Amino acid sequence: MRLTVVGNPGNRRVELFTGAALAAGLPRPEVLPWVEVLTGAAPPPPGTLVRVDSPGEDSEVDRLLRRSARAARHGELIGLADAYAGLVDGMARLAGGGASLLNSPADVAVLCDKRRCHALLSAAGVPVPAALPGIGGYAQLRAAMAQAGWARVFVKPAHGSSAAGVIALAVGPRRVQAVTTIEHTPQALFNSLRVRRYTDESQVAAMVDRLAPEGLHVERWLPKAGLGERVVDVRVLVVAGRPSHVVVRAAHGPLTNLHLGNARGDLAALRAAAGPQAWSAAMETCERAAAAFPGSLHVGVDLMFLVGWRRHAVAEVNAFGDLLPGVLADGRDSYAEQVHALTSGRWERWRADAGAGKVLTCAA
Repeated sequence: MRLTVVGNPGNRRVELFTGAALAAGLPRPEVLPWVEVLTGAAPPPPGTLVRVDSPGEDSEVDRLLRRSARAARHGELIGLADAYAGLVDGMARLAGGGASLLNSPADVAVLCDKRRCHALLSAAGVPVPAALPGIGGYAQLRAAMAQAGWARVFVKPAHGSSAAGVIALAVGPRRVQAVTTIEHTPQALFNSLRVRRYTDESQVAAMVDRLAPEGLHVERWLPKAGLGERVVDVRVLVVAGRPSHVVVRAAHGPLTNLHLGNARGDLAALRAAAGPQAWSAAMETCERAAAAFPGSLHVGVDLMFLVGWRRHAVAEVNAFGDLLPGVLADGRDSYAEQVHALTSGRWERWRADAGAGKVLTCAA
């Protein structure tokens, strides 16, 4: 089995997958840097299995994706739509040599566009929050919220990740409040690790209007269930159709991403609160979400239980959501699980069946 990993040298995901492949007795995967992909390197040859990792936060890779003469300043929210177009082109270039990609270009193109991903999941019967389509600015957003009767929404850049640029917006008769990682300056918007609250509506409007040309996806803000004093959701890694590794994300506010200083919650406590029936239904939803992307060895599903634990919805499906350090399933970490799916033949069986619409899951 000949493996190539497309990623930035030194990237933790690249190193962990390489370690998992070597532990399974496979040859060391070749590493093809994203810079070389974007500057014209020959694609991997036929017969190669290619795992594509996120382009990450490398400034030169970002500049090449955006086809820009200048690098973005640290954290600057700029050229998100251009970076997405560059990613789609890069994926097509990788597939051009006839190698077998473990994340298909078609899947990645949908997964990295929240509007398309939401529409596909909804069409497949996956429970997702209702959305407001075609929002082009703050005034249009407020009008659409009023028409729908919604007081709270999540405003998301269509091509963002890791909560970058996401705004949890609540409006009332006398004030608005926006919870976000955005640092708003007169010159630009910057993503940071600090969660901010804005109550000046002019600032909130300016942020939404600046993000709008990049494309927006607006969803109804659903009330999440909580454990203790924190609201919770779960990241579920689905490998070859099977939910395997689960991380509970617990937060005091609406943004639950762990890199924002939130805590890992107690999975056993969450499962007990939900109960066996609700937990089983949620995992079936994760399987159905993954089956919508039969060309992807793995996807990371962000799933939220709603207040009362009886209902759930999928908030996101991530193309590159497998960095779950310290989490084991059947004694394997997330990367060993992917290698196991490849070497056991489970990936090929599930991909064939899911692509044909025959099954949602695959037995071991």
